[in-house]
Amino acid sequence: MPTKTLRVETVAQAYLELLRDRGIDCFFANAGTDFASIVDAFARFATDGNTSPRPIVVPHEFVAVSMAHGYYLVTGRPQAVMVHVTVGTANGVGAIINAARTQVPVLFTAGRTPITEDGSLAGARDTHIHWAQEAYDQAGMLREYVKWDYELRQPAQLEAVVDRALELAMAEPRGPVYLTLPREVLAQPLSELTISSPPRRQVASRRYPDPARIEEAAERLAAARRPLIVTAELGRSRDAVDGLVALADAGAFPVLEMNPVYVNFPSDHPCHAGWFFGSQHYPEIAEADVVLVIDCDVPWYPSRARPGDDATVIQLAVDPFYSRYPMRSYPCDVPVAAEPAVALPLLAAAVRRRVDPAVVAARREALRAAQRARRETWDRAASAEARHTPIGFQWASRCIGEALGPDTIVVNEYPLDMRHAPPPGPGTCFGSPHSGGLGWALGTALGAKLGAPDRTVVATVGDGAYVFGAPTATHLAAQLHKLPFLTVIFNNAAWEAVERATRQVHPDGWAATSRTFPLTGLSSAAHYEEIVRGFGGHGERVEDPAELPEALRRALRVVREEGRQAVLNVVCRRQTGSPKG
Repeated sequence: MPTKTLRVETVAQAYLELLRDRGIDCFFANAGTDFASIVDAFARFATDGNTSPRPIVVPHEFVAVSMAHGYYLVTGRPQAVMVHVTVGTANGVGAIINAARTQVPVLFTAGRTPITEDGSLAGARDTHIHWAQEAYDQAGMLREYVKWDYELRQPAQLEAVVDRALELAMAEPRGPVYLTLPREVLAQPLSELTISSPPRRQVASRRYPDPARIEEAAERLAAARRPLIVTAELGRSRDAVDGLVALADAGAFPVLEMNPVYVNFPSDHPCHAGWFFGSQHYPEIAEADVVLVIDCDVPWYPSRARPGDDATVIQLAVDPFYSRYPMRSYPCDVPVAAEPAVALPLLAAAVRRRVDPAVVAARREALRAAQRARRETWDRAASAEARHTPIGFQWASRCIGEALGPDTIVVNEYPLDMRHAPPPGPGTCFGSPHSGGLGWALGTALGAKLGAPDRTVVATVGDGAYVFGAPTATHLAAQLHKLPFLTVIFNNAAWEAVERATRQVHPDGWAATSRTFPLTGLSSAAHYEEIVRGFGGHGERVEDPAELPEALRRALRVVREEGRQAVLNVVCRRQTGSPKG
């Protein structure tokens, strides 16, 4: 068993050395008094020329966790975040909820208020906050959303604790873990630590399906008259996207992306049935006789539309029952508990053995014709908004889609209309976590840029999401770490989702009939573009639809050629027929 002996002076130094050995690239942090030994350890790292993990100062915890989220999305490698005791943990919980619901592994750590009071140990309490910041159960505020939590208690357990955290974060279904680090433990003297290197805690093991369930699912799909595939997060694996293409080709099955979090299927494929957002009417769901749900927590809204009682529902995912959700009552006639990347090629082969080629060919042509008709309708709708003021969401989305290049990564928090800015392939667009922790896109875009420095990164956000994303902290971090990206704000001066929910719950109520919606209004006069200028960035306010294409080109030039961040504050309004999310 290969081992490595780390020559160190403190537990904090040993901790950073261990993270480096375990492949952690970045240490995102918003520091407090609990970081004293970590700061000292990084100073030694700098003296010794160690470049990983790289200390990344992020002056807000929500942004720091979101950066780790974005970095993982583009690299597939989990990263470490450290925050300040209870208060820092509280600021980061919203982003941890987002990571939990999208199965993104994060090593989320926090200092712990010093335990001792008498000064007999280095790191003991020595300022007033060390009493008021202590909690009976610091991890209790996020335990529901992490896979594991623990506190480092002794230097001897350092390797075991860190490896346990990382193995559980990366075990399927993946997710964040939480580790607290008491100040006295980090400050303890330690001359050396011998560890296994590489670690003997491998978790990579494919989850294969029950063969009988594959055959049963194939039988139902092959015999279906109106089959439908629904997915939201299959695209977290590029191999799974290829598998879904093979299955769609095998049976000419339409594929619907339901509030997608990833790019799940090629938008130019004849089987691509479009993107579903909450306000749209999609009759194919109610008409389907067999529905294959793949990596999708909410495949339809039962209060609005659902498959018929006699329809077959097949659920395919590593955890097709979403066991971490308190309630989820979707039917499951055929469960396929497996990785989609593994199961889909098997399912495609089983379907091919059963289908009638003539039926498949006819259905493919019908899907192609329907897709062509949809695209013509979408094109007319976007063109009709070309002269609207405020700028229409569809026109704004078309302009953005036309400005983006194949190297671009889009981080979309609700407003971008995928019909007019279809992503070119897997890994080019990431959508909001269904947990709805608002403000996610700004930090995630920063992390994506850090993980893919040669790519252009664009965040598309609403005005409310921009505010929630702690923009001063985001722009400061972008300036500090030289991470230029473009933010496009769809500024409609409203909490649109709140107004829509009020109309849906009370369609004939006082708010709807009087067209007065208290608590939903923001300000279109807000000059958000001024914030980025305070951090050396480029900011523009755009109100004329004819000026938007050139404004986008200017902003992208600033990002790509000048290496500066940019913000476009687009004053807009959603027009009839544009999906809402």
